[in-house]
Amino acid sequence: MRIGIDGRYIQDHFPGIGRYTYHLARNLAAIAPDDTFFLFVDPTAGNTRYDLSPFVEAPNVRLIPATVGTFTFRQQTVLPALARQHRLDLYHNPYYLVPYAMPCPVVATLHDMIPMLYPESVPGAALPTVFLMTVRLTVLRARRIIVVSQSTRRDLLRVVPSADGKVAAVHNAVDEGFAPQPEGRVAEVRRRYGLDAPYLFYLGANKPHKNLVRLIEAWATLPDEVRAGTELVLAGYEDVRYPQVYETVTRLGMLSVRLLGAVPDDDLAPLYSGAAGFVFPSLYEGFGLPVLEAMACGAPVACSHTSSLPEIVGNAAITFDPHNEADMAAAMRLLLEDAELRQDLAEAGRQRAALFTWRRAAEETLAVYRGAVAGR
Repeated sequence: MRIGIDGRYIQDHFPGIGRYTYHLARNLAAIAPDDTFFLFVDPTAGNTRYDLSPFVEAPNVRLIPATVGTFTFRQQTVLPALARQHRLDLYHNPYYLVPYAMPCPVVATLHDMIPMLYPESVPGAALPTVFLMTVRLTVLRARRIIVVSQSTRRDLLRVVPSADGKVAAVHNAVDEGFAPQPEGRVAEVRRRYGLDAPYLFYLGANKPHKNLVRLIEAWATLPDEVRAGTELVLAGYEDVRYPQVYETVTRLGMLSVRLLGAVPDDDLAPLYSGAAGFVFPSLYEGFGLPVLEAMACGAPVACSHTSSLPEIVGNAAITFDPHNEADMAAAMRLLLEDAELRQDLAEAGRQRAALFTWRRAAEETLAVYRGAVAGR
């Protein structure tokens, strides 16, 4: 087959979708040497995260310049023209926006339904309506829709029932670099961030559905003797539209809460590895990649029992009600006080994370491609 993949998302503006696209494309090329992959890339987009040289060296990959914005109307003519020029048998957009005039079958990936289910976490009052309209059009145009969890599949079918029969769940995966780190590397990163005390770690944005205000309030309810000499460390992209996390820390006077902001990718595995535990209180996740990364690094995990998270962690984590501060606090206390439980969770988490590989994701995605071309 001649397969087009929209690699314009491999850029700094799309860290999560870019990672998905990059690793999926690399593994597809590796497992399907008889197929040719046309990776559309925008050479003008900022890309400081991913090295495209493996695609240049791969004999069955062609890098196709597509200098057109991912949210512009112009892509509706540029991408179909490229598809015709390269005689594509199939086109995969790793996002929910697709060109509607493609001359070949289309596959799209939907990562979550946040604009519909948690509109307060997206910019602009009109976005949920635009999102729903766009998803409906994509369902009409695409032959198959890939979602990243069974939970997202249920959410999509509840909102757009007409997608039934087109949806395939293919889990995301953890990058190979996420593994327990050497003690020296962990110590160096902890020293650089001033993390001298044992800490519970969170990684993610500060958007409302991430539920960080409730996490901080739950931390504040722990007895002083439990929190003594420990810290709650929050890292990740900070959206200035949502100052509630800072306000809550200030209001409660929580000196034991550290806000690191965005940290370099290279520091993530050591930060996971050095944590006494990883806590993830999100109300909704299409997949919940930080939980998987933490488990792969040997961090014992406590997370919400909502959306896709139970599907990802299985029996390898403590789960709690993210609406219940007492339940959340009890989970954090277990992580801090029960050394035997931490060890058991760390081992179970590593075993669980090992099931989620990009090769498996590529194999399942390739099966979706073949079914779409065959009309199945």
